Amino acid sequence: MTSPDVLVEKKHKPESLWKIAFNKFMKNKLAVAGALFIILIIFAALFAPLLAPYDPDEQVLSNQLAPMGWDHLLGTDELGRDTFSRLLYGARVSLAVSFSAVAGMVFIGTIVGAIAGYFGGIVDSFLMRVVDVIIAFPQIFLLITLIAVLEPSISTLIMVFALFSWTGTARLVRGEFLSLRSREFVLASRTMGIRTWKIIFSHVLPNAIGPIIVSATLHIGYVILAESTLSYLGLGVQPPTPSWGNMLQSAQDFSIMLNAWWYPLFPGLMILLTILAFNFIGDGLRDALDPKQK
Repeated sequence: MTSPDVLVEKKHKPESLWKIAFNKFMKNKLAVAGALFIILIIFAALFAPLLAPYDPDEQVLSNQLAPMGWDHLLGTDELGRDTFSRLLYGARVSLAVSFSAVAGMVFIGTIVGAIAGYFGGIVDSFLMRVVDVIIAFPQIFLLITLIAVLEPSISTLIMVFALFSWTGTARLVRGEFLSLRSREFVLASRTMGIRTWKIIFSHVLPNAIGPIIVSATLHIGYVILAESTLSYLGLGVQPPTPSWGNMLQSAQDFSIMLNAWWYPLFPGLMILLTILAFNFIGDGLRDALDPKQK
């Protein structure tokens, strides 16, 4: 038979930090709305072959710039291709580039920031000077220059974003490690003779994971915007592969914007709403994972 003391202990068992963070996130209506929108976009991108009514590359020149209707829900482009189908496949490209690039930049930034923050001294000074040099170059011009030199492609975009956009994450992780390396659990781990790399990645890094998640979420919106900008300039995803950026690029003619307003509207709207959604999610995660927030 269970004793009353055990029942009281079970009744007042504290919630886990992740459950508390989840509950706080769910109270943020904008963050929840953003998360639902992103889930919808990811679902549409994953099942684009099933949802798209037409082949995104199928050209019907007799049906150029057709208005919205039952045959083409969002109209057609200047080559008679279905806009709705191209939006779905464009979501695949934009999300694949952004998720892959952010994964790469978070990985590099976390490694550099963790090493700089934990060891300090000359190691910290050297790595932070490397970060300062990269930051000194205007990032968008650096990206344009590198992609112009290399062959524009999806893999090139991912590589360039990952290699030259990790500095913000590195600074963030460095700051977290500087504040955590003198904590009691780190000193106790050193005293017990635990290996340095295990202390860094098994003990310190999990305590800095919250800010890293927030930073990654906000960076996804940045990469989507940067990829769309480069594709609009002809330096990103190359036709006929659809992306939201090159859809805008092909609709930049004034006569198209004037007489077929629906064609540039929808890819631009998708870029705007997706970036807003990721920003709302990032803000919600920041408030939920910040222990100082009540």
